[in-house]
Amino acid sequence: MSQPLLIFDLDGTISDPAVGIGRSINYALAAFGYPEVNERQVSQYIGPPIDAAFRQIARSATDDEVLGMVARYRERYGEIGYSENVVYAGIPEALEYLASERVLMGVCTSKRVDFAERILERLGLRKHFVVVSGGDVGITKEDQLRKLLEEGVASHRSTMIGDRTVDMLAARAHKLRSVGVLWGHGSMEELLGVAPDRIFESPVELRELAKPV
Repeated sequence: MSQPLLIFDLDGTISDPAVGIGRSINYALAAFGYPEVNERQVSQYIGPPIDAAFRQIARSATDDEVLGMVARYRERYGEIGYSENVVYAGIPEALEYLASERVLMGVCTSKRVDFAERILERLGLRKHFVVVSGGDVGITKEDQLRKLLEEGVASHRSTMIGDRTVDMLAARAHKLRSVGVLWGHGSMEELLGVAPDRIFESPVELRELAKPV
């Protein structure tokens, strides 16, 4: 039976992956002879699928090179990068509260599902989610939400919560409510540009989502 879920993005919403993603991107770029990105540039590549990031960074790269960089990225990320995630202050408490109110929650992230599962387990947060949806090359967040809806895991009364444009547009494509958050890697300007239903400045505000709509 379809259920109204709170569907959380992972990177930039539950945890900050900047260190692991930045180091893994540079590991992959170096393997193919491309210049590294500096830490101030990493934020813009967090959220969309990783192959899109490499196409943006290394604009002259061939499709085969992009796939090769994705493989090298995952090589480092799977070994150590995933463990460099840091949970945002206030998120564990907000999730505990929502769980105590019997709110059903899920995760929908562009990163591969096995990485997402390992991160959530490491942070002690996996227990809160009835489903974890991960992406891959060629799979968009819009595709992921469509699958959750088609399989009856989520309903059209669900809410997508994330820090980037991609999260808000995926929700809009399926007529879901959307909540933009400002503690991640998206800006107020970015979020206002895609007009989410609500914008939260602090994880404590997530508790408001326990109230029926």
